[in-house]
Amino acid sequence: MDHHYEHFWLDPKFWVAVSFVIFFLLVGRMAWARITGMLDAKADRVRAELAEASRLRVEAEALLKQAEADRASALKEAQDLLARAQAEAQRVGEASAAEAEASAKRRERMALDRIAAAEAGAVAEVRGAATDIAVAAARNVIAERIDAKADAALIDDAVAGLPARLRA
Repeated sequence: MDHHYEHFWLDPKFWVAVSFVIFFLLVGRMAWARITGMLDAKADRVRAELAEASRLRVEAEALLKQAEADRASALKEAQDLLARAQAEAQRVGEASAAEAEASAKRRERMALDRIAAAEAGAVAEVRGAATDIAVAAARNVIAERIDAKADAALIDDAVAGLPARLRA
């Protein structure tokens, strides 16, 4: 069966081929629209994720800088605190040494005062004892050597020398 059609559009194979091409064009166009839509959505998601990653990176860098600044600040504060503590310890040590020295000087002065008081008391006691001994010895000597006549002569001499002693 060999059909020869005058015009090729009258051939059913032609129309099958045309309908096949139209079908593929329509289906391809719909598939292309869906594929490009999915690819565009995927690209938008990737762009959004990249933007989010970039934003997170900037935020992380800012947090890192802030953490480094906080660390440096904390280190400086710790060094300042250590320096103040050392200065305070130095000051307290010097004050304690000065107080200990002053306390030792006060104790030394008190001990010297006690020694001087004990020495003065001992000297006064010795003088008192010496005076008592001298008075007793003088009484004995006077009682043995001086009689009433010598006693009157001594009194007369003392009264006569009284005006000269009062002027001196």
